[in-house]
Amino acid sequence: MTAGHQDLRVPVAAGVRLRVRHRPGARRPAFLLLHGLASNALLWDEVAGLLAADGHPSYAVDLRGHGESDSPGDGYDTATACADVAAVAAALDLRPAVVAGHSWGGGVALRLAAERPDLVGGLALVDGGWVDVAARMPGRMGRWRDVVSQRLAARGGDTPDDTRAKLRKAHPGWSETAIEAHLADLRPGPDGILVPRLPDAHFMSILECVWNERPHRWYPRVSAPVMLMPALQNAGSVAGGGLTREWVEGAEAALSRATVRWYEGADHYLPSEHPDRVAKDLLDLAREATP
Repeated sequence: MTAGHQDLRVPVAAGVRLRVRHRPGARRPAFLLLHGLASNALLWDEVAGLLAADGHPSYAVDLRGHGESDSPGDGYDTATACADVAAVAAALDLRPAVVAGHSWGGGVALRLAAERPDLVGGLALVDGGWVDVAARMPGRMGRWRDVVSQRLAARGGDTPDDTRAKLRKAHPGWSETAIEAHLADLRPGPDGILVPRLPDAHFMSILECVWNERPHRWYPRVSAPVMLMPALQNAGSVAGGGLTREWVEGAEAALSRATVRWYEGADHYLPSEHPDRVAKDLLDLAREATP
């Protein structure tokens, strides 16, 4: 137990355990926090601390192959991630929890709410979960993969100190806690130079699943209250401002109990840039989700 949290190791499948960062609290509901693609549970540290200060327990999950969780050879898709998270929720008896997912984690959380409504009392989609790239780029998966492959080639390649310096320059408003959380997306190689924790092949496997997932198929099956939390729009956002509005407004119309909290001019990494506001919005959702 350090800095108010405890690391749990939760079995989710044969030979696969996930690291879960738990902060205790006596109030319900609990919060189940999911990071995005190639990220890790430390993304939520500041938000989780604020939720704990309000008395709520939280459980931030390192998804399969991410952070300190096990990295088996397969299972890098949204369906498996959803099953893994459902296993965590069942093992820790969290039902019903407020489930918050950032970026790809929003897609995992959305599918969980649709397939396992018994586990989800409230759903927060934090700049993700509504992205439908295939609808905007029909037949262009190959081109998208090429663009992403070029970006993958730029991951890592620096010392930890150089990476910290770059993160501070790119995100002057981030705390040192946020900087260290993003540094944990990487690990030192044998020469001390950082390399990605998530191998490129697993990254591309998840990415292809994101292309094929089509979030609108899940909206009619979600009965829990939903808070959409889109970033509009700095360079790091998942999509252009107009496209984000189109996706979010479509999701709001299709979901039966949805509200939107717009983050104007914000970075994609809302838990890092605006932890106070994200925590407040999640607590508002928890009050709505509490019977």
